[in-house]
Amino acid sequence: MVRRRGNRMARGKQGALDALAAWPWPVGVGAGVVAFVAIRHGIAWWPGQAGGPLGQAMGQQAHAFAPLAWVVLGLCWLAALVSWAKQRHRRRLLETRTGLDSLAAIGWRDFERLVGEAFRRQGYAVEETGLGGADGGIDLILRRDGRRTLVQCKQWRRQQVPVNVVREMFGLLAHHRADAVLIAALGGFTPDAARFAAGKPITLIDGPALLAMVRRVQGEPSAADTAAPLRTEANDDPAAAAAGARHATTPDCPRCGTAMVQRANRATRAPFWGCARYPSCRQTVAADASGFVLSTLPAGEGTP
Repeated sequence: MVRRRGNRMARGKQGALDALAAWPWPVGVGAGVVAFVAIRHGIAWWPGQAGGPLGQAMGQQAHAFAPLAWVVLGLCWLAALVSWAKQRHRRRLLETRTGLDSLAAIGWRDFERLVGEAFRRQGYAVEETGLGGADGGIDLILRRDGRRTLVQCKQWRRQQVPVNVVREMFGLLAHHRADAVLIAALGGFTPDAARFAAGKPITLIDGPALLAMVRRVQGEPSAADTAAPLRTEANDDPAAAAAGARHATTPDCPRCGTAMVQRANRATRAPFWGCARYPSCRQTVAADASGFVLSTLPAGEGTP
């Protein structure tokens, strides 16, 4: 019984530290200072204002709370140090990505952190759940303007995400009462997976689209860096965030590196980016009406 109680207390302390470490590091520093003052001086000061023997006794024993105050201050600052180290690691992780090979070279956990940092720099609050593991599940939760998006990250380079994975994530959407689902996968998605996602609150981001998003936010401060309020936009769609929230820039061809040209499908009039070296290179990139890059299409799809 005593051992179980001790284990629960240890888990509680660890959970509190983890929660504090998830905040920007200035929050941990400030929380430590406030807690120190409250414990060191406030506990004894408050009863003393009421007077009476108890208040006088508490006032005389104010120094007894000093060790506890220092312990709490140390724990808060330790959590702030952990937060700062994680923030620095995420920043370096994102800033050093130069191509698809560099996205594939990192571990699966760092791949999740990379995706989270890319959205964090676009004003999203990002929760790293740790529930997905290497095989799937919910890896991240994006929050902004009261909306929640469940994210799964797939670092598969030589394998496309099948439709059953997309279907499972769609089931989690209703189970967790979220607003949307987003799946980032280096190897892309099967045609069945893309068809299933069409018309649903599901965003599919393949490797080239993810790389384009990473390149776009490199050098930008994240919400955790500045500890500033999250920005809000009229469109809170992660697909639009993946496309770039403000300006449509001319992308480079993921296959040959040539600047792409914005075109429209002759049959559907749907906009897309096509390689300027067409027809020798038939690589295309899907875009919305504003020209924002959405995802890479199979070579030749959408060709005028």
